[in-house]
Amino acid sequence: MTETIENTLEATRQENVTRILDAAERLFRHYGYAKTTVADIARDLGMSPANVYRFFASKVEIHQAICGRMLAASYQMAYDACHLPISASDRLRRFVEGQYQMTVDTMLDQEKVHEMVVVAIERDWHVIEKHVDSIHALIADVIREGIASGEFVEQDADVASRCFGAATMSLCHPQMVAQCLAKTNRATVDELIEFTIRALKK
Repeated sequence: MTETIENTLEATRQENVTRILDAAERLFRHYGYAKTTVADIARDLGMSPANVYRFFASKVEIHQAICGRMLAASYQMAYDACHLPISASDRLRRFVEGQYQMTVDTMLDQEKVHEMVVVAIERDWHVIEKHVDSIHALIADVIREGIASGEFVEQDADVASRCFGAATMSLCHPQMVAQCLAKTNRATVDELIEFTIRALKK
């Protein structure tokens, strides 16, 4: 009985958290992070600011949770690409192409979303670092499999993964993508992907 009540309370709490995050993300996308207040979020939900503060200590905490959800979607895309039944090289290509397209479509075309991500990066939140570590682990596994199959040369897969991430950062980092998008004196997406994959084979 006690367990049932606790489960019900937790389900209700999670439902409220999701409602708050959905409303906050909708307002952040429409008005921008800086212009949206906790009072605005509460008003949109038909509740008092005090009720929002029962679940989140601040707007910053709400923002962190939203960015966490966005990064979870990014990770899922990366996970799916890295587990396709194709060669290690092709999995890495799919991974970078997918991350680049997601950055362009979600974080740049929607200016207010880009603002949210930039704020998160500038604050160097732990959610960003955790995401980077998770992506490095995925890539390291792909490289390790590529080494085992003879596709890549023998090397430290963890070091190679970090180097691969650094070499392709301009295709995944929102601010770098935004700065390089219209420039003609930068390596193209395909050129950079092929360059980094060749480095794993030598």
